[in-house]
Amino acid sequence: MRYTAIGCLLFSLLVPFHSRAAEPLRALLLTGGCCHDYDQQKKILTDGISARANVTWTILHEGGFLNVGVERSHVMSIYTNENWTKGFDVVVHDECFGDVTNNDIVNHIAKGHFDGVPAVVLHCTIHTYRKASTDEWRKCLGVSSYRHEKGRPFEVDTLKPEFPVMKGFPAVWQDSTDELYVIVKVWPDCTPLAEGIGEKGDKYPCVWANTYGKARVFGTTLGHSNKTVGSDVYLDLVTRGLLWACDKLDDDGMPKAGYGKK
Repeated sequence: MRYTAIGCLLFSLLVPFHSRAAEPLRALLLTGGCCHDYDQQKKILTDGISARANVTWTILHEGGFLNVGVERSHVMSIYTNENWTKGFDVVVHDECFGDVTNNDIVNHIAKGHFDGVPAVVLHCTIHTYRKASTDEWRKCLGVSSYRHEKGRPFEVDTLKPEFPVMKGFPAVWQDSTDELYVIVKVWPDCTPLAEGIGEKGDKYPCVWANTYGKARVFGTTLGHSNKTVGSDVYLDLVTRGLLWACDKLDDDGMPKAGYGKK
């Protein structure tokens, strides 16, 4: 038995590190609130990303579906923890709580990422906490937005095809019925990667990469409908964005060794 144990140890040392199975990325999905089918979208997102990358999930879903009023001022329970990001390699924000105004809470949420935990921020997350006066969440997102156009199909044009996240994304993509968010400010450390064409021809960033403190942040305002969220183009994009945020995406837009699909 001792010989076998020593043999196994020697073998493990001889196997190149890059060829060993990587530990899955531990992702936290925060979701819920008004106006979206989060019951379905949380499954579409987590199943779709895990089919493409080595990711395991913890899902926290709070708040109602298509409800208004008190739901929009809900503060997710995990944010009462001092170190709310502890134990996770990345946090995916897909929540809709636009009426939260407590600056201390919003700054605390942002600090979890500023200190180094990567983030993926999707759709209504960009309007979450928009009524707070602090800018820390908007700096974390990389953009400022306070309204969106009415739902309709619109064209998405790639701006940075050379950026790893955009490898494989069409030069021009016709999104299904979605909401184009009006971006009024792009923060200095944010790089727009694609833009949507507005009702009157205005162009607004709808995919971007941001740096906030020690963290990488990938964001997109796309993803209102289940059809958009469930499309291969969208799921491929968000998967690459998550891997990039965790520094697990190579320059060709492919998962680094051990982080692709199983």
